[in-house]
Amino acid sequence: MQHLTIVTTGGTIDKIYFDDKSTFQIGAPQIGEILQQLGVAFSFEVVPVLRKDSLHLDDADRAAVRAAIEQQTHRHILITHGTDTMVETARALAGLAGKVIVLTGALNPALFKGSDAVFNIGCAVGAVQTLPDGVYIAMNGRIWDPARVRKNVEANRFESL
Repeated sequence: MQHLTIVTTGGTIDKIYFDDKSTFQIGAPQIGEILQQLGVAFSFEVVPVLRKDSLHLDDADRAAVRAAIEQQTHRHILITHGTDTMVETARALAGLAGKVIVLTGALNPALFKGSDAVFNIGCAVGAVQTLPDGVYIAMNGRIWDPARVRKNVEANRFESL
């Protein structure tokens, strides 16, 4: 892989905590800075499409993500996404030919100490350059088929159906 296109949608990975407001808000995509700090040996571009919590994504948002991916000339696509509806978006992207698409996110914001963001991004980067064309989810140290995974909200992890 020489080039990675990163499509961002928001989600916990990009959340910022405001003490004075006692709320989380979706901030700027964190993945570009993370990859630069890691010194990756490939070029990448960040294509921000949405800045939403995944619980607020709808079919029009998923269509916008799909359209953004269809416009990309490169084969390798990584999507940062909120974990609550990541599976639904992955399923909506099924059938995009000629691309390896891996969705990843974080259960804690990337800016938080101990966040799983960097680990999940690393797993997703490894996956996107080794898997055949298709759509996948990289979470909790595993690569998942979107048709055979769900988020267990109570356990706060992904698991097989």
